[in-house]
Amino acid sequence: QVQLVESGGGLVRPGGSLSLSCTVSGSTSAITTMAWYRQPPGKQRELVATVTTGGNTNYADSVKGRFTLTRDNAKNTMYLQMNSLKPEGTAVYYCNVLERPLYGRSTLYWGQGTQVTVSS
Repeated sequence: QVQLVESGGGLVRPGGSLSLSCTVSGSTSAITTMAWYRQPPGKQRELVATVTTGGNTNYADSVKGRFTLTRDNAKNTMYLQMNSLKPEGTAVYYCNVLERPLYGRSTLYWGQGTQVTVSS
C-alpha cells in the first residue's frame, strides 16, 4: 500500500510564490511517474505537471514558465514550486503517483489535497 501526504498550501497574494511538497510512504519501490493535479472550486480536476523517475517534466500550458516540478527519490518526495501565482490558481492541489510493479496491475494513488488560495 502507498500513502501520499501533501503540504505547503495556504494563502498567497497574486504574483506571489508558494511551494508544495508530497511525501510518499509505504511500498515505494514500484513508484514511477509522479504528478500534481488541481481542482478549482466548482470545476473539474486538471493536470498541472508530471515528472518521471529520471526527472523529465511536462507542464500544462497554463503553468509553463511559472511552476517547477522536481522530485527527490532518496527522500520519496515531490515538490511543486509555484511562482507568479494568479487568482485562477486557487484550487485544491493533489499529489498523484503511479505504481507500476513488475508483476501485477498498475495503480494510481492520490493524496488528501492541500488548499491553495491566491487572493489580495
